[in-house]
Amino acid sequence: MTNAGTTTQSVSSIYDVHPQLANLRAYKLGYGWAGRLDGVVTAYRSGVDHPMFNGILRVGPGGLDAALVEAGRLDGLPWLWWVGVDSYPELAADLRGRGATEVGPLAVMAVHVDRVTELPGPPDLLIDDVRDPGDLREWVAACADVCGMAPDLVDPMLAREAAHPAGGRTLARFAGRLDGRIVGTAALLDEAGVAGIHTVTTAEAYRRRGVAAALTGVALRITRWRGLKVATLQASDPGARVYRDMGFEQVAEYRMFRL
Repeated sequence: MTNAGTTTQSVSSIYDVHPQLANLRAYKLGYGWAGRLDGVVTAYRSGVDHPMFNGILRVGPGGLDAALVEAGRLDGLPWLWWVGVDSYPELAADLRGRGATEVGPLAVMAVHVDRVTELPGPPDLLIDDVRDPGDLREWVAACADVCGMAPDLVDPMLAREAAHPAGGRTLARFAGRLDGRIVGTAALLDEAGVAGIHTVTTAEAYRRRGVAAALTGVALRITRWRGLKVATLQASDPGARVYRDMGFEQVAEYRMFRL
């Protein structure tokens, strides 16, 4: 484990960061109903009117012109440009030079599953797998509410979740229930040799009670059962504090841009 003086660079040397970013790309590309590209440029279009479901995820060396073409295809949709260590080093500066606005960072965090500290959730929290179509609709609606999505986007998102190519194979979804409703969600993707934990949400009225930590803990147990050694996720500052308490360490960062 690291102490307060450990840098992201030194922590990242303990973990192989690139499989973690490959896991994220695979998860996002699964939403690419309206278009997906995975080469020098990695981009996806779900067609859903929300910035987390459309974007450019990676640009390799010499790929900026092709990426700008893809950006043009995203016109009319809210979307984000993800700039991480899997893109060429000057990408952020090139985007700023073309008028892009940086909207904030996301920490890429990882943990060896045998070093996890599980945190308690509410004693009456029930966590189960989401497999039934009716449960999946409720799961999507819960995610949409936390993400501020309009109610009319639930059906399009449900269609994309139901058709995710990893669904039923390497993608598992979990729902946390309190008071007879889903109040928290999480997803686990087994891809690129690591476990990616995605779509961790908690309804506003149930936050700061350990719901997200409990859901993450269940995902980590499944990770161990599957024989995977490393779990990874992306977190904003508030969430990162919780994950650090569980043993996660920051290994990289995504800088998010709007163009």
